[in-house]
Amino acid sequence: MLKVDSLNQYYGGSHILRNLGFEATLGEVTVVLGRNGVGKTTLLKSLMGVVPVKTGTIQLDGVDITRATSYERVRRGIGYVPQGREIFSRLTVEENLRMGLAVKPGGTQIPAELFELFPVLKQMINRRGGDLSGGQQQQLAIARALAAGPKLLILDEPTEGIQPSIIKDIGRVIRMLANRKTMAIVLVEQYYDFAAELADQYLVMERGDIIRRGRGSQMEADGVRKLMSV
Repeated sequence: MLKVDSLNQYYGGSHILRNLGFEATLGEVTVVLGRNGVGKTTLLKSLMGVVPVKTGTIQLDGVDITRATSYERVRRGIGYVPQGREIFSRLTVEENLRMGLAVKPGGTQIPAELFELFPVLKQMINRRGGDLSGGQQQQLAIARALAAGPKLLILDEPTEGIQPSIIKDIGRVIRMLANRKTMAIVLVEQYYDFAAELADQYLVMERGDIIRRGRGSQMEADGVRKLMSV
């Protein structure tokens, strides 16, 4: 579903991403791990077109989207959950979800499935996003990204600042979505246990490069936990 080849990115004179290449497969969770400052969020912003790629290519479902705008990538089927959630705090839950349908024809209904995945959102449909707890806001951000039915779902540290009970709920939803084989999922995470539980494949980044990769079932044997703690 996603193919990244020889991706390079710079901020000023700093070489942030260094010849990155990987694939994310339909029905699998690809977990990207690494300490702060190694280029994980820059990678996601490059995938979304928020920052332009210097060199290299990005393909989604066989189509080159390297130079496509962010909104064109969303139309082609990318859903993005940014770090820090970035919901619209002054809009209601319903209005936030409708923002996720901006690329759909007018009158498109909010998918009922979103309320099955995250029941709390139905209960709080008329509350402003800023009045929700951090965990509820994260569920809203994920639901907003899912509203348009993406082929690729990208999540940037969805467990950050979230209570353990909601982390479990989010993990359950991510696994359920992957098992349907209708989308590929790229998950950037620093919480090792959460990542290990969900990963079908893993990538470990350091200084803008992928220094280790493999199947999720081999993370412990491959010493990924130790890499994360160094």
